[in-house]
Amino acid sequence: MYSASGRYVVVFNGEIYNFQEIRAELGGSHWEGHSDTEVMLGAIDRWGLDSSVRRFVGMFAFALWDRKDANLSLVRDRLGIKPLYYGRVGNDFVFASELKAVRQHPEFDGRIDRAALALYMRHNYVPTPHCIYEGLRKLEPGHILTMHSAGATPKMEVYWSAKDIVESSDSICQIKENDAIEQLDKLLQSSVRGHMVSDAPLGMFLSGGIDSSIVLAMMQAQSDRPVKTFTIGFHEDGYNEATRAKEVARYLKTEHTELYLTPGHALEIIPSLPLMYDEPFSDSSQIPQYLVSKLARTAVTVSLSGDGGDELFGGYNRYLFIPHIWKCIRRLPTSVRAAVAASLRAIPPGKIDSMSRLLQPIVPKMLRLGATGDRAQKLADILTAESAEALFCRFFLIGRTRLRSF
Repeated sequence: MYSASGRYVVVFNGEIYNFQEIRAELGGSHWEGHSDTEVMLGAIDRWGLDSSVRRFVGMFAFALWDRKDANLSLVRDRLGIKPLYYGRVGNDFVFASELKAVRQHPEFDGRIDRAALALYMRHNYVPTPHCIYEGLRKLEPGHILTMHSAGATPKMEVYWSAKDIVESSDSICQIKENDAIEQLDKLLQSSVRGHMVSDAPLGMFLSGGIDSSIVLAMMQAQSDRPVKTFTIGFHEDGYNEATRAKEVARYLKTEHTELYLTPGHALEIIPSLPLMYDEPFSDSSQIPQYLVSKLARTAVTVSLSGDGGDELFGGYNRYLFIPHIWKCIRRLPTSVRAAVAASLRAIPPGKIDSMSRLLQPIVPKMLRLGATGDRAQKLADILTAESAEALFCRFFLIGRTRLRSF
């Protein structure tokens, strides 16, 4: 789409949730339609790219061509919800929101980046800014990449950083608890309201947990009809959340649909997974996520979810326990921690397991642990951390082992 001035051309993937507010601020009667893309271009025409993108609230990846200055800008949303790949293929600079598009280039050779492959084996996904293919990268969240000429080195600019926001928000600690709760409630309601702006039928993925239940409650409070909710269930009780989801749906009076999965459902999906994801991805949630999306698609085309709640609000146990662990181990001199870690690493895990089995009869039942040797190696990794941040990174990488395992 071209801007009204004709200066800018955009290719856009995503949604700007506050486009109506921006349109009202821009004013005028020159609008040709009602899309967020037109408003986005209108803002860039008026305020420029940098100032405009700081106003955008949404999930987006877009490429903007400035016809006047002959430069190309690639922009990704604050949290990186929408992907954006870029790099060199042959003599060409390429970009796309899916690698499938890049693979169509006649000179694309698909060589695997060995460093990215190693990161995948460690993290179960390929972290940004790396890409599974050599010569390609992923634009980092909250970044703008600008190309001023075909052969020039891209200029990278950070327009938003979560770390900078936290470090500059000293005043947030001075807010009283009741005021914080009230402000959070208003922010959540506003966010959910913005996500509900849609020309297409709207629904909600419901797991029955705190995150999706809160989002659903706010959706239902602002909807004039029952929200359509969708849940995946399992016949194995240890993994089944559908019962709680059904209770939440009943309490909020939603139009609820559930599907109980069998091993056959999963086996049918596995051959198609490489076609769904551009890069290797090992999270087991990908199968139920696809199936609940397929289920929802029978009734709606847009669906909200509670994804990201634990990351945003510190919901995982490790966020609570790691500061306590660091407080304990930092009291030990670095040399002592290093010596203990070296001693643990020097003993093969198999021998530690054997010793554990021998001692098991005299160890209280509540303290008996499996895979003791493996846990000892993980403890060694934790002991040598030099800061709370390093401890978190190591704890995250060694797996989601419960703290009582140590």
